[in-house]
This record gives sequence, C-alpha cells and structure tokens, in this order.
Amino acid sequence: MLGCVRIATVRQMASVITAEESDGRSYVRRAMVELAELGLAETNGKHGKDKIWNLTVAGQKALADGNELPPRPKAGTGAKAVKAGFGPHGLAVTDTILAYGGRRSLTDWQVEVNHAIKETGLSFNTDAVLAWPTKTSEVRLFELDNGTMSQARLAKEVWDYERYAGHRVWEGARGTIGGTFPFWQRHRYTRSKTFPRLHVVLAGKAEHLLDNRLQALTADVRGIAIAVWANTLPRLQRGEPWYEIGVDDPYRRRERYPEPAGR
Repeated sequence: MLGCVRIATVRQMASVITAEESDGRSYVRRAMVELAELGLAETNGKHGKDKIWNLTVAGQKALADGNELPPRPKAGTGAKAVKAGFGPHGLAVTDTILAYGGRRSLTDWQVEVNHAIKETGLSFNTDAVLAWPTKTSEVRLFELDNGTMSQARLAKEVWDYERYAGHRVWEGARGTIGGTFPFWQRHRYTRSKTFPRLHVVLAGKAEHLLDNRLQALTADVRGIAIAVWANTLPRLQRGEPWYEIGVDDPYRRRERYPEPAGR
C-alpha cells in the first residue's frame, strides 16, 4: 500500500488490509514497528496524534524486487514531503484514493505524477493517477485541494490541464506536408482517444465551506474544454455523485491554441 500511495496512517492502512467492520490498527502498528526495525519503513511526522508512515529507500527496493507493482523508477518515498509540512495534503490524497476505489484498485494508482511540455515550460504534478482502461481512455487524473490554495490558484491549476491538452506537435518527414497531433496523445497517453477526465477533490475545511469552494470553482472554469468532475472529500466518502463542471471538446481546444509551425 505504501508503495502506491506513498504515505499513510495506521488507520488508513488498517482500512485496506483488515476485514471490513473490523479494527486492525493494533495489528498494523505491530507490523509497522517490525518493518521499521528492518529498515524498510519509517515515520517522519504526525497528523494530530497519528504517525505518518512511509517506505524507506530500502523498502522501495524490496518492493521492486518482489515484482508485485509496476515499476516506479522516479517515485520518492514521501519522507521529504512530510518533513516539509505536506503530510496533511498527502494523507488527504490517500483518503481520496481509498474513497474512490479502496482495496480493489489500490495497485493501479500512482501519486505525484509529473506532466510537462518542455517547449512551452508548462509543468505540473498530478496528485494521483488511476490506471482505468476503457475504449476511449487509459487513465483518470485526480487533483486535490486540501483547503490551502487560493481560489484563483486552484482555478489556474485546473486550466493548466486544458493548456496541456491543447498543445499540439507537428510531425512529418522533411519535404512532406505533415500534420499536427495532440502532444498528450503522441507522447503520453498513446492508447487514449480522448483526453483523460480530471477529477478535482476539495478537502481540509468545514463541509459548508467546501460546498462554497465547489460553487466558486464551477464558475471559475466555466467554458473549459476538457472533462472535469468535482466533489468534496466528505461527499466522496459517503458515495455521493460527482458534479460535472467541464466537458471534453477537442474542437474548441484546437480553436483556442495555435498550430505549431512546420519544419
């Protein structure tokens, strides 16, 4: 689990590895102490009274040697994020993962996945990416705000996904007409026909304040040309439906973003 979500509390781990309706926190605490003694796991901070656990580099290597997860060569352990004060955000991402798919799809997640276009300087990290193959798309993207961003910054982060989706690249052999293609489709999600859906999850505040932020975000991204669904973490944990606040429209994206020059 720590190899997938990077950081977690005993409560979060117990919800996955113990039977439903049972409290396995004592078992998990003992197991984490044993892993720590072996140098495979460690704790670098707390969230309230709960220790925040992560794998060590040795723990990651042991996990990779077991070949039970897809390779994650650039994945950090999460220790730096906890030490820097980002533990609450990371734990909220873990709660989102558990609320969305739980133990059924745990090994299909990756966290802090970079999306970048070197030519334009656009670069951002997606909080979590779920491998979810369908006929039209291979992943789903998840962005979480733990109540620490301004409304303007949150809206900008969502619009960055449209800028990423809208960038096109020119391809063609020298001397031919060639053509342009979406960057993401050529170089990132090559098996997808549509740009992956973005899920925005709001957390970290009282529920009525989260509802206000959801309404404000809906207004701030009106007219966006990618599929965006939004929800609050409490609603997601209760199994309540998502709000669709953006619709995928590749034709409108092509009108908004300039065509690259040919060779």
